[in-house]
Amino acid sequence: MSPSQQHSSRTVVVTGAGTGIGRATAHAFAAQGACVIAVGRRPAPLAETAAHDRDRIVPLAVDISAEDGPATVVRTALERGAGRVDVLVNNAAIVDAASLRTYTRDSVGPQLATNLIAPVLLTQAALPALTDTRGVVVNVTTAVGQRGWPGNSLYAAGKAALEVLTRSWAVELAPLGIRVAAVAPGAIETPIADHSGLTPEQRVAIRAWQLEHTPLGRVGRPAEVAWAITRLASPRASFITGVILPVDGGAVVA
Repeated sequence: MSPSQQHSSRTVVVTGAGTGIGRATAHAFAAQGACVIAVGRRPAPLAETAAHDRDRIVPLAVDISAEDGPATVVRTALERGAGRVDVLVNNAAIVDAASLRTYTRDSVGPQLATNLIAPVLLTQAALPALTDTRGVVVNVTTAVGQRGWPGNSLYAAGKAALEVLTRSWAVELAPLGIRVAAVAPGAIETPIADHSGLTPEQRVAIRAWQLEHTPLGRVGRPAEVAWAITRLASPRASFITGVILPVDGGAVVA
């Protein structure tokens, strides 16, 4: 089977596909000919994502942190994707403007449920299908998880934990033929902060701080992260597993 045929026969699940990196990733895999299950909470943004290629992108509005969320995602992927799941992209995440001084049980729970627990349970639910295809899991973390992020420590901590899971799963699942990798974006032009509770002034300050710590001196584009995700998931990357690939303009090494 040629590389192009391998791409076109695949079924890819992308969480957080309504906007930003998730939307760009769904579009990138669809451009390769894959069937993409675009998962998110809000139907309207998902419909916009799917409008890019209605033949290949299937919108699925579901809360992955809900008890039946992972099973619903996997079942839909198998039904709409010719009975197979080849790639799982754990991208969905939320940001809360709270800090250590202001965290409450109600604010901590939802963030960890979406950013950490949901990827664990969704990957677990997808394991039988991924084993059948010798598939790939790509986790989306953050470059900031490798350094301090005052005022947003819980988000960074959840993403850092996802990196540990990436390395651990890479070893644990290798005997099944499943590869696991991650991309760690830096400052990327996405709307995630719009729903964080931060004021416009706070968002401007955070962006300025990010740019100050980005050697390339600019904000990245979602399509640049999507490019890295599709390459890590490519059949041609068949000997790559356990890697955390920064896509951050040099922020990690600065």
